Amino acid sequence: MCKAVWSDQEPSAIILAGGDGTRLRSLTRRIVGDERPKQFCPILGKRTLLEQTRRRTALVIPPERTSLVVVRCHHRFYAPLVADAPLGTLVVQPENRGTAPAIVLGLLRLADVAPQDPVAIFPSDHYVSDDEVFMAHVENAFRVLQDRPDLVILLGITPDSPEVGYGWIEPAGPIPGREARTPYRVRQFWEKPSLALARDLLGRGCLWNSFVMVGCVPTLLTLIRKALPDLYDRFAGIRPALDTLGEEEAVRGLYARLPSTNFSHGVLAACPANLAVLPVNGTDWSDWGEPRRVLATLVRLGIRPEWAEPGAALPA
Repeated sequence: MCKAVWSDQEPSAIILAGGDGTRLRSLTRRIVGDERPKQFCPILGKRTLLEQTRRRTALVIPPERTSLVVVRCHHRFYAPLVADAPLGTLVVQPENRGTAPAIVLGLLRLADVAPQDPVAIFPSDHYVSDDEVFMAHVENAFRVLQDRPDLVILLGITPDSPEVGYGWIEPAGPIPGREARTPYRVRQFWEKPSLALARDLLGRGCLWNSFVMVGCVPTLLTLIRKALPDLYDRFAGIRPALDTLGEEEAVRGLYARLPSTNFSHGVLAACPANLAVLPVNGTDWSDWGEPRRVLATLVRLGIRPEWAEPGAALPA
């Protein structure tokens, strides 16, 4: 099997595009008329969320260093969108088993070609109003890693409302360094709080968890090994088969007996000591996991797309 060969110590990226998008299905079905997951849907404008994520990522990280993690059953939806993906950058899971397996598989594939690289991990279903501002924060996180490769840095969105559907990050003290934008230690995670708690978190300067994270490949793998040792060991068992002709069969066999595991719950919620958060401001951001968030963004922008023609009954 041919593989990509990359230089060491240059930023890489992993884009997670394997979700099923079931919570947004009522809206995406209206837009495109089929059951495709939201990341393969042009919700705002003509480009799909995956295409928008790839364009955003490419402002800092070249496509040849960007892995795309997908699921085989979505092939007819992603194939035309990734036809230009460079050799070795498409990581195909046989099934969707949650964000943790997707991240582990992406990292292990990356470790084979760039074992010490700093890497940014991006979901593919977010709205960002200013790509350049957002990616400037990613660049800053990469610069922090030059002095502190032991850190895993989350991008925390400066909130404008007491959103109950997001995870929240409570920052602790600042981490000294040379960069103007300073990351903070993480004191605690709050997952989908009550409205009363969300209001309190907003008042205390807590941040929304964007699930965009930046760290060096070995640091991230060590984080996962400590938090989810069984999952890590299962993947370690098939690691020799990766990037060989036996990869597809080995990965298929593993996923057939693999439980679904959420990275936020299984890894981040443990709040390891080397976890940090970098506040993001200067751009609007939304996790488009629910129709109400999509519609709220469109109202804020003063946009009514073609699929939302006058008199149409839109999903709540």
